[in-house]
Amino acid sequence: MTLPTAALAAVVALLLAATVVAKLPLRWWWIRACEFPRMQLAFLAVITALLSLPLEPPWRWSLLASSLLVVALQARFILPWTRLWPVQVQAAEPGQAKRCITLLIANVLTPNRQAARFVEIVRQHDPDLILTLESDAWWQERLDESLEPHWPHAVKVPLDNLYGMHLYSRLPLDSPRVEWLIQDDIPSIHTQVTLESGDRLIFHALHPRPPAPNESEESLWRDAELLLVGRKIHRHPVPTIVAGDLNDVAWSRTTRLFCRISGMLDPRRGRGRYSTFHARYPLLRWPLDHVFTSEHFTLKSLKVLPAFGSDHFPILATLCFRPDRSGEHDNPDADGDEREWARQTIREALSREQET
Repeated sequence: MTLPTAALAAVVALLLAATVVAKLPLRWWWIRACEFPRMQLAFLAVITALLSLPLEPPWRWSLLASSLLVVALQARFILPWTRLWPVQVQAAEPGQAKRCITLLIANVLTPNRQAARFVEIVRQHDPDLILTLESDAWWQERLDESLEPHWPHAVKVPLDNLYGMHLYSRLPLDSPRVEWLIQDDIPSIHTQVTLESGDRLIFHALHPRPPAPNESEESLWRDAELLLVGRKIHRHPVPTIVAGDLNDVAWSRTTRLFCRISGMLDPRRGRGRYSTFHARYPLLRWPLDHVFTSEHFTLKSLKVLPAFGSDHFPILATLCFRPDRSGEHDNPDADGDEREWARQTIREALSREQET
């Protein structure tokens, strides 16, 4: 075996290993991290497949087959977030403006100081709800000054630990509350929102802790928070929207399980990835900021907005309340084993947090 062939074989082996490891039902951060770059891994596998063509047998066929296997396995997860797949949330018809709600979600990045640019984006798109993540007291002062006159209803949780969050709304908020679902330094916002039509919905804003070496050695805390909210939604099947930086990709084991546990729908399925992170590195981007909706809504628009100094792009979604079209949606549903897995995950996270 020549040195170039050996190097190519090593790359193919790494791609195949990362693909297989991501399927393991384990919570170690480095395993769950393999779920993120599925598009990048598939692209690299296409390149290795092309590079294997000039090789002599048997390396040509073994490396080509292994590369194509990686592409096929990754495509299984990628394709639902392309236009080649049926949409999961049906498109809204014209009109019905008073029954629609526009959300702008942005992880502002705490040390980022381009608040004026962010406010400019907000005013340009004029959403009904503005959710910021990683917003501390400095950000609150700038947001209050610029947004409160036109978005007078607010829930504010300024923190300097990268988990602060602020919700500003033009629409009335009923019984808003801040909850610390799994860990006592990770907040979430839960409130009723009244549309101009008088219809009401439940809005959950989340930003769970990510599995990463400087945050958490495993995904338990993130998984438990998502699944806990998913169970609550399943038990109370009313018009609901979940939004935030979930520190997870749309196609991950946990996020897909959250959708099956809750019955929530992903507006991106059948439309595209709508990647929001990382804003500075085009080759390392994936969808971390999410909007999920119950079957009661249709989608008018969804777009990723320009950068404003954060490592995340903002995302803007307009959903229309159309419960009479609920039957057009195919709701995901969890089986008994998945619901038991969710219960065990939540119990373990709560038990271990109490111990610590």
